[in-house]
Amino acid sequence: MTLRMVYRSPKIVFFGTENYSLITLKALVDEGFNVVCVVTKPDTKRGRGHRLTEPPVKTFAKSHNIPVLQPNKVNEITDHIKQLQPVTGVLVAYGKIIPQSIIDLFTPGIINVHPSILPKYRGPSPIESAIANRDYETGVSIMQLDKKMDAGPIYSQITQPLTGKEAKFELYDKLFHDGTSLLIKNLPNIINGSLQPTPQDDNNATYCQLLAKENSWINSECMTAAEAEAHVRAHLGFPRSRMTIDNRDIIITKSHCDKTPSSHLDKKFADGNYLIIDELIAPSGKTMTAEDYLRGYK
Repeated sequence: MTLRMVYRSPKIVFFGTENYSLITLKALVDEGFNVVCVVTKPDTKRGRGHRLTEPPVKTFAKSHNIPVLQPNKVNEITDHIKQLQPVTGVLVAYGKIIPQSIIDLFTPGIINVHPSILPKYRGPSPIESAIANRDYETGVSIMQLDKKMDAGPIYSQITQPLTGKEAKFELYDKLFHDGTSLLIKNLPNIINGSLQPTPQDDNNATYCQLLAKENSWINSECMTAAEAEAHVRAHLGFPRSRMTIDNRDIIITKSHCDKTPSSHLDKKFADGNYLIIDELIAPSGKTMTAEDYLRGYK
């Protein structure tokens, strides 16, 4: 008997907003889990035309005739969830704090895919933190949501070695695919109660911050070149990695370290080594190689 036949029930409500949420939602539907509702953030205005854009999970849900809720406040879904009980919650990169009153409506709760080896890197930027801190490994945790951020008990974990060359988007894709596979494997036993979670050791907890534009600046006086290079790989897309060179603010998108500079763009860092800029976004907004930039601006 296939998984699709066995797990048509119980019902699942999926919480997610970001592009990587779609990886898990697609897998749940493809594997025959009974996703009866998708909860996502409201549509947002994006681009130069400020066009109202819906989250990708909403587009997918509509194409599969799955009802979508987009509350401004999470508590607004209370009555709807009560009508669906008993129901299990699955959350992947939703982007809002879920109050305990909502968590308590689900059985056995809301199951979260978190891209770190908890209790390390509780918070909103675990992937960026693992790259920026030049960790030797990271991973994914399948956990039960708790009123405290990423502090709930853990059902299962996997580790992922890091080579020191991973870039942000590459590692996001890898961890959310691996996390989805781990969720699909364990979700039936989580739902039927045969797999019970293990509490985290709060004494070993570390935290990561919500990244802001201010986190984009690279400081050559207090960072090593290796730290700066890791910063570039960790912060692609947002908040990016910025330096002021020739009185111009540039965004660095590819770089490496060396003991000697190759052009005046390359800056000496606190350890005496240089960050060699390979690719950048110019003040004009155009992405180009360092060579092209020098030809145009020297």
